[in-house]
Amino acid sequence: MYNLRQQRTLAKTAVVCGFGYWSGQDVRVEFRPAAPDTGVVFVRQDLARPASIKAVVANRVETPRRTVLRCSGASVEMVEHILAALTGLQIDNCEIHVNAAEMPGMDGSAQPFVEALLAAGTCVQPAVRPALVVREVARLGNEESWIEARPSAGGLSLKFHLDYGLDSPIGRQTLTLPVTPDSFRRELAPARTFLLRSEAEWLQAQGLGRRATCQDLLVFDAVGPVDNTLRFRDECVRHKALDLVGDLGLAGCDLVGHFVAYRSGHRLNAELVRVLLAEGELVVGRRRTA
Repeated sequence: MYNLRQQRTLAKTAVVCGFGYWSGQDVRVEFRPAAPDTGVVFVRQDLARPASIKAVVANRVETPRRTVLRCSGASVEMVEHILAALTGLQIDNCEIHVNAAEMPGMDGSAQPFVEALLAAGTCVQPAVRPALVVREVARLGNEESWIEARPSAGGLSLKFHLDYGLDSPIGRQTLTLPVTPDSFRRELAPARTFLLRSEAEWLQAQGLGRRATCQDLLVFDAVGPVDNTLRFRDECVRHKALDLVGDLGLAGCDLVGHFVAYRSGHRLNAELVRVLLAEGELVVGRRRTA
């Protein structure tokens, strides 16, 4: 039996500033406390009429290489690391006020967001956090990439298989982890975005990511990271697990299950969330609704 927990929000406002990888535009992010049952909501303050965009899978739109949310014509993008930080730290209610569409890339990880949120502190709220309990195996994908949710004894855990082939500097990596605020902070939050040098050069040739350097994320050539060093021997699979935590946050509730992924990405992760919301068991307080 999973014990439901109380909802949490921030004790005070936290601020993070940086620039977007894709646009190169400066952006200020304010994480503000929010009332119970608000969820995570982005607020575009730079628009003529400020727009609110709730971080739920129904607002996700498919976009290569990043998570984009859109509602009533307004959008925010590259939100996955912010969502991972909030989900991993179990901060349930938060208004995120921003002055640009793209969130800052920072050092390519969730760590700058985690540090700001921890400095602000959290407080427990007088409302129960709903939980979606995985009762049977649900699987999506094919032999090239797949993800599945399995029942578990309690809480959220994951196993991620990353496979770039034995001839790649990234190679094959596997990570298994029970996800708690402490394990997320220590094991996943510092892991950075990565890509191959050929991918980075192609993107910059398209006019994208020109402000980002090898110090802002991990760029791999044939022998390893370019002008950078790894924080973990298996940093790449840890970052994929970080992304998965952020995508699972689009459920808008706690997930109770064991998630196993093989070369999965944002699209498959989000589609599994949609399936679970449609078919899973949502536990709210003492009542259960199927």
